[in-house]
Amino acid sequence: MNTRNTQDTPRLQEVAENVHAYIQPDGGWCLNNAGLIVAGNRSALVDTAATEARARALKEAVAPLTARPPQFVVNTHSHGDHTFGNYLFADDAVVVSHERTRTEMADIGLHLTGLWPEVCWGDVSVELPTLTFRDRLTLHIGDVTAELLHPGIGHTTNDTVVWLPEQRVLFTGDLVMSGATPFCLMGSVSGSLAVTEQLRALDPVTVVAGHGPVGGPELLDTTEGYLRRVQEIARAGLAAGIGPLEAAREADLGEYAELLDSERLVPNLHRAYAEEKGAPPGRPLDIGLLFSEMIEYHGGLPACHA
Repeated sequence: MNTRNTQDTPRLQEVAENVHAYIQPDGGWCLNNAGLIVAGNRSALVDTAATEARARALKEAVAPLTARPPQFVVNTHSHGDHTFGNYLFADDAVVVSHERTRTEMADIGLHLTGLWPEVCWGDVSVELPTLTFRDRLTLHIGDVTAELLHPGIGHTTNDTVVWLPEQRVLFTGDLVMSGATPFCLMGSVSGSLAVTEQLRALDPVTVVAGHGPVGGPELLDTTEGYLRRVQEIARAGLAAGIGPLEAAREADLGEYAELLDSERLVPNLHRAYAEEKGAPPGRPLDIGLLFSEMIEYHGGLPACHA
């Protein structure tokens, strides 16, 4: 049974010279990480935060480290915990994302706030990226080179990683979780495995996941191992003629059972089932149905401490 620690306050952690991870414990639902890259009087943020209060806390935390407000904000994907805070930075920064991230942000709007109406979201709004790319884009932040890469369909159809080749630091967004369960509701299990191999080929030393503590390449190993286990459970469930919800109830996740937010197994299995039946990565699924089955499996709405 996994445990939660939501009492720790967000913190900046320097992961390389003038490169920082902004960690929001415990890394569960909507408690995402962000990043800060500083070079002289230039700086860039990687993602923002879910609520007005958390986005303002992020802005206050990075201010002492930057000569002026960040000139770039990179959104790693469309989900509100990584993008709702854009509006607090957009007057000074160019917001950058994959082209489908912008489209999806416009389509889903503030939908995330309706999933957890008890959260104090504050006066958040959707601030769309003003610069988009398709495959890769290089930002030059002073003398720091930041490569923005779209490695394929994984957590969503529009994920971006930020790779600093000289520092060998990789900001993965939610393609990789640290101590939390991977989530492929809007992406792909098989695609995530392919993406993980691409990220491994970069040979990072430091991996800043979308949620949870900073780690290294072992986070890629955990991601791969969990997703292969999901595929195994899906194949066994299909062979037994049972659906994803029943398969989840009967499943033994082994070493991955301790990851936070294990209820994500249900939508992950729906995605794996669909792919085993021939669905292409990223094909839209009934998100409402999958979320409701996840709630049923969990015995209630998962806690969101944003």
